[in-house]
Amino acid sequence: MDYFDTNLMLSDEDLALKASVHKFAETVMRPAAKELDEKGPLEAVAEDSPLWIFLRKAFELGYHAAGFPEAVGGLGLTPLQWHIVMEEMGWGSFGLSIQLGAISMVPLAALLSNNPALIEEFVIPYCRCVDGSIRGCWAATDPDHGSDGLGFGEPFHSSPESRSSCRAVRDGDHWVISGQKSAWISGGPVATHCLLYCQTDPSRGFAGSGCAIVPLNLSGCSRGKPLAKLGMKDLAQTELYFDDVRIPARYMILDNPEAYQFMSDQYLACANIGVACYATGLARAAFEEAFGYCNERIQGGRLLRDQYSMKQRIFAMFGRVEACRALTRNTVAMNMSIFPAFTEYAIAAKTAATEMAFQNAHEAIQILGANGLTKEYLPEKLFRDARTSLIADGNTEVLQRYGGQRIFDTYPRNRSTIARIGG
Repeated sequence: MDYFDTNLMLSDEDLALKASVHKFAETVMRPAAKELDEKGPLEAVAEDSPLWIFLRKAFELGYHAAGFPEAVGGLGLTPLQWHIVMEEMGWGSFGLSIQLGAISMVPLAALLSNNPALIEEFVIPYCRCVDGSIRGCWAATDPDHGSDGLGFGEPFHSSPESRSSCRAVRDGDHWVISGQKSAWISGGPVATHCLLYCQTDPSRGFAGSGCAIVPLNLSGCSRGKPLAKLGMKDLAQTELYFDDVRIPARYMILDNPEAYQFMSDQYLACANIGVACYATGLARAAFEEAFGYCNERIQGGRLLRDQYSMKQRIFAMFGRVEACRALTRNTVAMNMSIFPAFTEYAIAAKTAATEMAFQNAHEAIQILGANGLTKEYLPEKLFRDARTSLIADGNTEVLQRYGGQRIFDTYPRNRSTIARIGG
């Protein structure tokens, strides 16, 4: 279902892009997501899985490079166009959208490093790839320490007693990596590379961390079984293991605590706003399912749409979609135009949009009644995906704590200190 866009200044190019991505979401993403949702975790990543059809088509159309500038082979989209793409993909499938977003984390980190050699090695080949053969993942969380990495400013974060389960030691022109990352590594089962968070200075706890690009075909790299979970079953996740894996020193993008905190904050801002856009699409999908049902279902001799309470409930769902879109678009427009990005605004968008998406998915099931609990209707999957979104890419409460700290540190922002990209 199409929607009315309150931005009356959309160009013909914007509208054509919107129609093209919507068609992809409807004809490629939704069928693949439905099939993947019914498969087991191992089946979902098998060679004949629809996951690969989705990835090949997404790469063929260039959607994997939607957030990259033309100078490195990306689509060079405006912030508004990027938002349009992300929302439509979230409408198609929240899990597959996260999958495609995770794939881009390695080249994104290489691009943000501003290192010409890394850009040449990891960014340009990725953007030029048209068959889905280059796939990254974001290996941030440790087993039993999922949220500890976001503990910037908390006493435990810099305590020597806070020991990561994945560490890197300098050895001449190389770093040697040992340990494990958690089972929640999005894209891990199918990745060719990973953006790895690892402890480089144990005396400083989690604050003594670094960030490296690790090709997963190196000796000593292995992965566990794909994870079975409640929602986002179309998103492949698994743990990663490193047994004395040697990487060139140049692959350690961040090797000092100050740079690590600054850039991991930027990675979080990029990831959170992407998830917020996907959640906007999910909230819209739930609204549309309920809206369509109200126009068809007769109860008590009348269509649901003609019943007083239903008008109020549908309007509340509509309002949440519009609120999600307004907040996420404003945040995208700002954060894609400045550097560094303002993480607290990305966190606000992510936590608000995922909460409203969950509310809409819940309400869609209530409106459909018993039908909403069956796999014959989409809201059942939307509900599970929306519930998962409240934890994915940062638990809501943990993100709010970190966002609150950022607000106390920076509020109100000073316009005169903002560095505009290209300005």
